Amino acid sequence: MFRILLKTSGRIFSGRKLLLPQSKGILSMGSLLTQRYIGLQKKSDNDHYYAGTMAEVQAEIMKRLGLEVGYSPVPKTREHLLKYEPKITDLPPRSMQDSFTSVIIPLSSDKSLQDRYVAFLGHVRLGRLMEDMDMFAVWVCHQHVNVPSLPADVHLPYTFVTILVDKVTFSDVRTRATEDIRMSGHVSWVGRSSMEIVVWLEQKENGSWRKITRALFLMAARNATNTGAAPVNPIKPATDEEKKILDGGEERKKLRQKLQASSIFKVEPNDFEQSLMYDLYKRTTPQTTIELNKRVLPSNCRWMSDSYVVNTMASYPENRNAHNKVFGGFLMRNALEISWVGANLYCKNRPKLEHICDISFEKPVSVNSFIKMNAYVVYTEVNYMQMMTIADIIDSSTGDQLTSNVFYYTFSAPDEVPEVLPRSYHETMWYIHGRRKFKYALGLE
Repeated sequence: MFRILLKTSGRIFSGRKLLLPQSKGILSMGSLLTQRYIGLQKKSDNDHYYAGTMAEVQAEIMKRLGLEVGYSPVPKTREHLLKYEPKITDLPPRSMQDSFTSVIIPLSSDKSLQDRYVAFLGHVRLGRLMEDMDMFAVWVCHQHVNVPSLPADVHLPYTFVTILVDKVTFSDVRTRATEDIRMSGHVSWVGRSSMEIVVWLEQKENGSWRKITRALFLMAARNATNTGAAPVNPIKPATDEEKKILDGGEERKKLRQKLQASSIFKVEPNDFEQSLMYDLYKRTTPQTTIELNKRVLPSNCRWMSDSYVVNTMASYPENRNAHNKVFGGFLMRNALEISWVGANLYCKNRPKLEHICDISFEKPVSVNSFIKMNAYVVYTEVNYMQMMTIADIIDSSTGDQLTSNVFYYTFSAPDEVPEVLPRSYHETMWYIHGRRKFKYALGLE
């Protein structure tokens, strides 16, 4: 379970740091922190104040949205809330301090919780943390959106969904499943109906908090029935620090648009990449014969077509979000864990997750779906492995597949790994794509 950490301007957060999404630097929160109560019972634990467990917060979200507790194949309609959707001019500007919030995962005191988070060697399962971060990003959205004209007895006419998870970096902190983890975040940029949320995790080590990871979530605000976009409050920076973060968010938006426009699946490879493709062809073509489709595998190399793992699972209502679709965090956890398995089997050792380049959410997934996940090694360099994991929804009656998500993970191995090579043109495109993701994740291009 989680505990929500209340924001205060007093001794609890004196000297608190605000993470700059566009860099590894941090800025002092100082006056950014304001007190916020969510109407739950307050508890004290040393110098932190908590507002119950995450389960209680999830119940609060359900209450705000007017959703019923318990599963129903046909959820309660929210069409009556459409008339309360505000116009953009009705929404007052918000600062980043208004959405700042923190939660504690109390691993040090909850033994049953430890069992859910612990990995084989006593570390924390990173898939569990990604699942938590997705839910936490939704909670930050609730802190940002403020509709003054909404009657007190009317539920919030919004739905919040994850569009993508941007570049995620991991530190060298070795997590432990017996120490508390603190999750913090705030809105760092907004569009008309989208919000960028920066989330970072820390764990106590020798009495002080050390950063585990930082992630950027791009969230979409939808109307009450999830059938159209809904406007969100604009951001009015309260300090120079907030202005700097907001400008960085605009730059990241432009970079995302540029990368999407130049995707290997939309435009042909550039000149250097075409030269690389020819070099791959020459390396894997035998010199003794020109027989069609005859390929040769160089030493210490592996074919991409032999370097993958696959898993097909059924989803259930327990994996749903508030709107009877599969919770995005559930997909992220399973994709990360099958990717780790694929990397482990490839390098024959325990790999370390270094980066998550991006995670895209293409289609919503129904709670009665069969989900097929394929984790491929698409690029390698020295001791690094770039994984591309594809989640497909399978139609059980026809067998047709529809891609719902694509995930990119960069792992490192203790030693140099075999080079993965493509055998077909299609695989070569994946190789080029994986190389781009790898260079971007490591900041090399």
